[in-house]
Amino acid sequence: MGRVGRLALGAILAGFALTLLLVAALDPPAPGASAPPISGADAPPSREDILRSCRTITTADPECTAAWEAKRRHFFGSDKDAS
Repeated sequence: MGRVGRLALGAILAGFALTLLLVAALDPPAPGASAPPISGADAPPSREDILRSCRTITTADPECTAAWEAKRRHFFGSDKDAS
C-alpha cells in the first residue's frame, strides 16, 4: 500500500469517526432516561453574587436594578413571597 492508499484509508477512518461522533452528539436521549447531572458552574448566579458584582458598576444596569429592588423589598418586608 503506497502513500496515497494510506492517506485514503486515514481519510475514510477519520470520516467514520466524525460520523459516529455526530450521531452520538445529535441523537436524542432514550425515553425515560435520567437527566444528566448539572454542576454548580452551570447554575445561574445567585442574587447575592449579582449584588456583589453590582456594587462596583457606575452605569445603569437593568439586572442590577432588579436585584437591588428585590433586596429592598425583602429588607422592608414588602416581599410577597415572605411568610
